[in-house]
Amino acid sequence: MKAPQDGNSGKVILLDTRPGGHAGGPVGGPGARSVGEDDQSAETARHDQEDAPKTEPAETQQAEPGADQQDKGHAQSEDKPGRKSRRRRRLLIGASLLAVVAVGAYIYWDDSNRYESTDDAFIAARQFAIATRVAGYVTAVPVTDNQHVKPGDVIARIDDRDYQTSLAQSQAQVEQARASLQNTEAQRTVQQATVEEEKAQIEQAKANLIFAQQQYDRYQTLMQNGSGTTQSAQQYESQLHQQQATLTTDQAALVAAQRQLDAYQFQISSAQATVKQDEAALEQAKLNLSYTVISAVQPGRVVQLSSGEGQYVQAGTNVAMFVPDKLWITANFKETQLNLMRPGQPVTVTFDAYPGREIHGHVDSVQPGSGTAFSLLPAENATGNYVKIVQRVPVKIVLDDVPSDVTLGPGMSVEPTVRVDPSPSLYERMRSKL
Repeated sequence: MKAPQDGNSGKVILLDTRPGGHAGGPVGGPGARSVGEDDQSAETARHDQEDAPKTEPAETQQAEPGADQQDKGHAQSEDKPGRKSRRRRRLLIGASLLAVVAVGAYIYWDDSNRYESTDDAFIAARQFAIATRVAGYVTAVPVTDNQHVKPGDVIARIDDRDYQTSLAQSQAQVEQARASLQNTEAQRTVQQATVEEEKAQIEQAKANLIFAQQQYDRYQTLMQNGSGTTQSAQQYESQLHQQQATLTTDQAALVAAQRQLDAYQFQISSAQATVKQDEAALEQAKLNLSYTVISAVQPGRVVQLSSGEGQYVQAGTNVAMFVPDKLWITANFKETQLNLMRPGQPVTVTFDAYPGREIHGHVDSVQPGSGTAFSLLPAENATGNYVKIVQRVPVKIVLDDVPSDVTLGPGMSVEPTVRVDPSPSLYERMRSKL
């Protein structure tokens, strides 16, 4: 048998379990719904629920843009004067800062333009080597490295016994030479007396000769007149010849005595030279003895001490180096910085070894020439390609007030600043009035 077919065939019959529903009702009855209808109803309800909450915000959103535009327009109209005020304030602040920077830059330029400085500067001194002047064994070295000494302080001693002996010998030689000189001078005095005696003998011989001549003439006249004898005349003639011979002998003796006196004068000169030579040897012996004590001649520091007790040193051996207390600064300024620099200008010096410390000095002199002009191999600009560079000129700066609590020495780096313009700067005038 075939099932009856009607308009409800092919549909699923749902039972309505809600109150008032009819369970098991026929398909298509009031208590039952089809699946398609239920899905459509559920979908419609869901869309209604989704559209319901969206409607109010949409209306609110449509109402809010008009209000926001009104508020924004009102706020923009209120912010325009504030923005102009803030912009004007910023411009004033920027201009003020720019003016302050410009004024500060001018004050700095005006003050720095009165000074010249360089970092190419070093401490200098006339340091020298302490060397021995005599040979011998070192007996004492009472100083140590880097010790400060005063004039007269002993640096080293050398055994002086040999030099004491040489001094005694030189003193004896001087005494002997002086005695020989005195003896020669005494002999010259005796010879001078002999010369005077010979002169007197000559005068006596002359007188005797005159008397003999007179006697001879008298008896010759008597003999010619016949009053005298020939014997008497011959006798007085003989006496005349004897007196002539005596006078000649006395004159020759006087000449010999004078020659001997001159010889004594030469001997005295030789003796005096011997005395001077021996005295010079004595002084040399005293100097050699004094050279056994090596002492400081000026205040300074002993550095690089190289000798010790018991060491044998030759003449000229270096014992140590000596750095005097008198220091100065050699600053190599550019030649373009020397326009206003003059001797006597004040200088402020800072030291790399003592940051924050300043020492004052003054310009002593400016070297008449660049540093390269006095170098071992000066520049030869007449050959090859020439490139002009700024030369540096050494300037001597003397320190005025060196503190006693710092140790300075040759070669240390410094930075001098020379006041080349004594007129007060704007900064100094402002500081003096504040």
